[in-house]
Amino acid sequence: MEFKNEIILENEIVLLRPLKKEDISLLKEFSLNEPELWKYSLIPANGLENLKNYINKTLRDKDLQTSYPFIILDKRTNKIAGSTRFYDYRKAHNTVQLGYTWYGKDFQGTGLNKNCKFLLLKYAFEIMNLDRVGFRADATNMKSIAAMKSIGCVEEGILRSNCMAPSGRRDSIVLSILKDEWVKTVKDALKNKCGFK
Repeated sequence: MEFKNEIILENEIVLLRPLKKEDISLLKEFSLNEPELWKYSLIPANGLENLKNYINKTLRDKDLQTSYPFIILDKRTNKIAGSTRFYDYRKAHNTVQLGYTWYGKDFQGTGLNKNCKFLLLKYAFEIMNLDRVGFRADATNMKSIAAMKSIGCVEEGILRSNCMAPSGRRDSIVLSILKDEWVKTVKDALKNKCGFK
């Protein structure tokens, strides 16, 4: 992954560009007015101080070349919609995780997520030439789990009490998409769900 490069991914629906420190001004509305967005987050960003910590941590991880965060623009409304990132990049294993994804409530269920995931997965498998993209979520977050399965993720299992969350210890569900799955079925299926020809 080219951590020093400005990776911009876009189609007619969405634009993803690198998250920057100054983006706090673009995201603070969500932080202050939609605290429920971070109910399941390992790093909550509700409140201005938490949002600063959230952004600073992911930018430090980017400097360590393990994470690449994006801010999401809905091109249909020309409004910032949320954030997502590649994380836990493992060059030696040719894998990455995709997550820390959230959207403001006005952008949920609009098809934006599928378009974002299509662009990110295409980049991961076709530009980075990775072998596996992993996904994780709180095992009780049914909405997130359903969203991951809807884009073609395969459930691998549950990591029991594997990490601390703001509400205490949590179980994490693990899902993934492998490169051959992307090539054989997931890419075309997801393309159709996004409405591409």
